[in-house]
Amino acid sequence: MGRVTERRRVVRVRNGMTVVRPDTLAAEEPLEIRLNGKPLAITMRTPGDDFALAVGFLVSEGVLGSASDVRAVTYCEGATEDGSNTYNVVNVQLAPGVPVPDITLERNVYTTSSCGLCGKASLDAVRTATRFPQAAADTLRIPVDLLGELPDRLRAAQKVFDRTGGLHAAGLFSPEGELLDIREDVGRHNAVDKIIGRAFQAGLLPLAGAVLLVSSRASFELAQKAVMAGIPVLAAVSAPSSLAVDLAVESGLTLVGFLRGQNMNIYAGEERVVLRDVEDSGASLIG
Repeated sequence: MGRVTERRRVVRVRNGMTVVRPDTLAAEEPLEIRLNGKPLAITMRTPGDDFALAVGFLVSEGVLGSASDVRAVTYCEGATEDGSNTYNVVNVQLAPGVPVPDITLERNVYTTSSCGLCGKASLDAVRTATRFPQAAADTLRIPVDLLGELPDRLRAAQKVFDRTGGLHAAGLFSPEGELLDIREDVGRHNAVDKIIGRAFQAGLLPLAGAVLLVSSRASFELAQKAVMAGIPVLAAVSAPSSLAVDLAVESGLTLVGFLRGQNMNIYAGEERVVLRDVEDSGASLIG
């Protein structure tokens, strides 16, 4: 639809010199997600991959487990007073016999890049709701040197970021470091939902042999999405939250933060990262 970027007037000042020119910006528009015709969530996103975003969101919420759960995904016509199609309302119609679970999706009436559940109840809900629990005996192992190369590979593939400088990215990598998919969005949670949704549409869930890398911090919500999609490794170029670490520990997710070149912190699941030499300082945790 050509709505990933938009042009706006800008007064540009460089070294005291001023010029008025058009600038390319990342587009941001609301997307309303409906389930069986019922309004469910509104998220601010970069247009594109809207169907994948919608089903990825529903996978993250435990509504969908396989492609056969969905009968149709469509844009809703007549979303405006004049009856025109804004392409900003998507309806996911469940297949016959697929139950609509009694979950508190109403919490997401409006979601932002910092939204998410919180508290011990959230940890319990994710652990019990996921259809793809982490297998304790999975064989995924990734060398620490290779893991350190992934941010550069992700950055090199961020085509829209190069034009706008204003998008988060999520990349799905194989254990050998091959970039399997990349999505960009103004919301980091949307980028991850698009990754998960595209895998869902292709019948690839659970993503048991994949590494998810995000160009942001690792919030509880992103850890939740990784767990719900069966992804064993989540890496972020910035910090995780305390609740994200708690969820990773409880669910068996490998969580890596501050991934910058060969420097990183592994907060949980270090057995999946092939390390060189490990030195344990024996420092105790306080608080």
